Amino acid sequence: MGEMTRRNFAKTAAVASVTTALSYSNIIGSNDRVRLGFIALGNRGDQVLDAFLAHKDCEVTAVCDIYQPYMDFASKKIGSNPKQFKDYRKLLELKGVDAAVICTPDHWHALQTIQACQAGKDVYVEKPLSLTVAEGRKMVEAARKYNRVTQVGINRRSSQFVREAADIVRSGYIGKIMSVRAFHIQNEWPKGIGNPPNENPPADFDWEAWLGPAPKKAYNKNRTFYRFRWFWDYSGGQLTNFGVHYLDTIHLALGQDTPTAVTAMGGKFAIEDNREIPDTMEVLWQYPGGTLVTFTQINANAAPASLSNTVDVEFRGTKGTLYLKGSSYEVVPDNISPNEFFARSPLNRANDNWRKGSQPMIEAKSGRGDADTKHHARNFLDCVRSRKETNCDIEVGHRSTSAPLIGNIAYKMKAFLEWDGKAERFTNNAAANKLLSYQYRAPHKFTATV
Repeated sequence: MGEMTRRNFAKTAAVASVTTALSYSNIIGSNDRVRLGFIALGNRGDQVLDAFLAHKDCEVTAVCDIYQPYMDFASKKIGSNPKQFKDYRKLLELKGVDAAVICTPDHWHALQTIQACQAGKDVYVEKPLSLTVAEGRKMVEAARKYNRVTQVGINRRSSQFVREAADIVRSGYIGKIMSVRAFHIQNEWPKGIGNPPNENPPADFDWEAWLGPAPKKAYNKNRTFYRFRWFWDYSGGQLTNFGVHYLDTIHLALGQDTPTAVTAMGGKFAIEDNREIPDTMEVLWQYPGGTLVTFTQINANAAPASLSNTVDVEFRGTKGTLYLKGSSYEVVPDNISPNEFFARSPLNRANDNWRKGSQPMIEAKSGRGDADTKHHARNFLDCVRSRKETNCDIEVGHRSTSAPLIGNIAYKMKAFLEWDGKAERFTNNAAANKLLSYQYRAPHKFTATV
């Protein structure tokens, strides 16, 4: 940003810092609508817009996108002639916006969230929270400094069946959890997202604005819109795209949000396109209390993780296993033998009966529901009014994003990394710590203060 714009935000921030819950409740009464400004309206932005429009106690008063057709489409859907901007900073300056909804690519989240907090706006920001761990921590600091209500778009946190499943695991019902496995499986072989050449950007597309703080690169259509997720400059790949959802649920179920170590392997093994992220990957984290968590990414074979079910996450305990799927969960008891286990011996055939009398220690359970984003939007709107903490407050979202991010660092470093969650640093690899942040491209700045 230019110096004049930074000064304007500084003035706004001074006012925002003294806004209390009481004064804010005088602005938004119980019968008034929460006024929203949407930043980015393509793909996921359009889905999140639908989720908020389902609630009649909010009003979208402004929209922003660098691509005019997206703004026009959204404005017709909203139907109340919202103000349109191509520069998100102008939207944040509006007094008629109570909260910003940020659905831009990952590399824009930190700047826009921090500036929204400085402008006195509450923030709903899509997942993953940030592109780097350092960005996420500064986003948390900004939300706390300016007393903002925040919701990270990990929408499963507001899904009742997911919370029920997490409660079952956390209660100890399926016993001591030794292993948790998460899966992202689909078949993109052989051509994937294709291999288009670099070219000049379309006349109606502002490539410079798209890049923002990211490194300067030649325009390639695969680096835009949804396909940006296959490139490191703008995304953490499928590990942060899908893995953030899974790690967040795992954190909720384990009652732990910080691993102690991580390692990873993988590569681009099968697919013929210009992606940078791996098409095959295994990440392994260790959590306090003795639990191993793995994320398996397979993008050139679509066979389900189980012969009978397509499973997103499985929790294996000493008494049973909980399988979490797209819209349901199932608890499958394990048969526990009352006898001590002995190796088979030709001298003592009686030991072959060690499983005799085995029986399940728990009863089977199941539950169903949906992970519709409208529940997450509802929770955010309620908390904007009450000033209570949302289901996925920015600190929660930061922790659930950090675990996948350090998984990517382990993959890039080809290393086993020990993690200090309090300091948010690796303790055994100084080179890996350099990947916890990156240098923004001028004129964008990410400073040590918010």
